[in-house]
Amino acid sequence: MLESRHIKTFLEVVRCGSHSAAARSLGYTQPAITQQMRALEREVGMPLFVRQGRGLQLTEAGTALARHAEIIVSDLTAAHNQLRALAKLESGLVRLCAFPSANATFVPRAAASLLAGHPGIRVELQEAEPPESLWRLSRGECDVALAFSYHEPSAEPDAEIERIALMEDLLTILLPTGHPLARHHSVRLADLADERWIAGCPRCRANLLHLCAEENFVPDIVFTTDDNLAVQSLVAAGVGVALMPALVLSFLCHPDVTGRVLAGRPTRRVSAYVLADHRRVPAVGLVLAELENAAAARVGC
Repeated sequence: MLESRHIKTFLEVVRCGSHSAAARSLGYTQPAITQQMRALEREVGMPLFVRQGRGLQLTEAGTALARHAEIIVSDLTAAHNQLRALAKLESGLVRLCAFPSANATFVPRAAASLLAGHPGIRVELQEAEPPESLWRLSRGECDVALAFSYHEPSAEPDAEIERIALMEDLLTILLPTGHPLARHHSVRLADLADERWIAGCPRCRANLLHLCAEENFVPDIVFTTDDNLAVQSLVAAGVGVALMPALVLSFLCHPDVTGRVLAGRPTRRVSAYVLADHRRVPAVGLVLAELENAAAARVGC
C-alpha cells in the first residue's frame, strides 16, 4: 500500500528535479527526502529515478507513477478540503423529514436561520406523518425526523434513536365561523358531542377517539384526511368540525373557519429524532440546534 505522504513528496521531487530542491521546497532535510523516496521504491518494487548529471530522470515505472500520483494527490486534497469544510460546518447535506404543520411553520424559520449563518449547508426536505417519518429514519432514508406524539406509551422509537424535545403543541377546535361556539374563547369537547367530525392522520384520529371517550361519547367521523388545507375547506363547507394542533392556526387561511383553544389545554409533544451516532455529525447537530431555536420561538409567540 502506497503512503500518501510518500506520493506527495515524490511529486515534489519530480517537479523540482532533485532531492535537494524538493527538500528546500518542502522544508525537509535532503536525507529525509532521500529516505522517503527509497521507502517508496521499496513499496513499488522497482527504481523510480536514475541520476542524470546533477539531476534525476524518471524511469518507466516513475513515469507511470507520476501520471497516477497527480490524480491521487488531487483527490486527497479535495477529500481533505471537503472534510475540513464539514468539520467547520461550512458545508453538508442534511435530509429532514417532517410532518406538514411543522413544514409550514417553524421548519422554514430554522432553514432561513441556517442558510444565513451557514450558506454551504443544504437541507433536503421530505414530508411524512409519524410513524412513517421514524421508519424512514431507521431505514437511513433521512438524517433527522420531526414527529409528534400524544404521550402514548407506544410513541417512543427504538433505543438507537435519540429524541430531542422541541415543544408542546396545544390542541384546538376548528369551527365554521358562524358556529355558536365560535364566539367563545375556548371550547369544551363535550359540547361538540353531537357534531359531525373530520379526522386526520391515523395517530391524530386515535387521539380524537381517546379524548372523546374520556368525555363519554363516540365522535361521528364523516370524513378523514391528513391534508390541513382540505380540513379547513371541509369545516368551512359545514361538513364537520375538526380537532387540530395550534401550529395549524398560524397558517389558517380560510375566512370561514375559526380556531378555538380546547378546554383543558391538551397538547401533543413535538420532537426531533436522530440516530444517536449521527448527532455527532456537525451539520446534523447544527440543524437540530436551529430546529430547537425555531420551535422555542413558536412557543413564545
